[in-house]
Amino acid sequence: MRLRIIPLLLSMLIAALVACSPAASAPQTESTNAINVVTTIGMIADVVKNVGGEWVNVTQLMGPGVDPHLYTATENDVATLTNAQIIFYGGLHLEARMTDIFEQIGKSRPVIAVGEAVPEDRVLSAAGSEFPDPHIWMDVELWALVTEKITEELGKFDPPNAATYTANAEAYQAQLAELDKYAQDQINRVPAEQRVLVTAHDAFHYFGAAYGIDVFAPQGITTAAEAGVEDIRRTIQVIVDRQVPAIFVESSVPPDIVEAIVAGVEAQGRTVAIGGSLFSDAMGNSGTPEGTYSGMIRHNVDTIVSALLGLPAE
Repeated sequence: MRLRIIPLLLSMLIAALVACSPAASAPQTESTNAINVVTTIGMIADVVKNVGGEWVNVTQLMGPGVDPHLYTATENDVATLTNAQIIFYGGLHLEARMTDIFEQIGKSRPVIAVGEAVPEDRVLSAAGSEFPDPHIWMDVELWALVTEKITEELGKFDPPNAATYTANAEAYQAQLAELDKYAQDQINRVPAEQRVLVTAHDAFHYFGAAYGIDVFAPQGITTAAEAGVEDIRRTIQVIVDRQVPAIFVESSVPPDIVEAIVAGVEAQGRTVAIGGSLFSDAMGNSGTPEGTYSGMIRHNVDTIVSALLGLPAE
């Protein structure tokens, strides 16, 4: 009974706050009235900060180590969202437990799913899943399309500063182009037969498709789905058959599945190392290189390449 009451009360709270909060409007004066933007994940926040510059005030709901697949909004989150002028979220079923909130708040202000920037024919899906794969940030080229979408929406909301947003976006996209090349060049250092990436959950298929590396994971594209015994056995067999030297934990996913895989490989008389921790659904701590989108991707690339080549972590 309690489980039914909580969503009902939250829905009533959202409706009340939306009714009381003014409709979003663009700032009327100089930078003292920066646009109040709310994002879900850090990767989106990073784009908004780079494109918006001094003209945006960005609040990020989900910090380091937070799993967006399982995230449920708190009362404070609802208040933050209803006070936003623009909201950017991932979409593609990433923040699945917040869909109703976005729909209600979207009646009074712009609420944008940035995943809509990716053409349908480039959106991946996992075998056996009814949902699309939302991890589009793992392909830097696709993330450049998201940057274009965010730039467009900020310009529509605040036309006087549209040219500034466009100029900022061009500078940011130049960084993304350099990052995309770096990722490909580094992955190319690994011999083709050794390019096998094994992680806890299926967050790296866009990465694999973009940079030419086979990806395996026992857990599906959403961590809301449990990894079954057969999924773990299948992953163990891939590691044994392909002589994979290292597998990886993720900063936002408990390591127990990966540890079970390591034990299963050892039971077959082989060894596999835990090659390090990758950032999948969340970035690193603010103020660190990994607390930016570019730093997160570089960390992942460097960690993967070093482990697969048997080199010391950089």
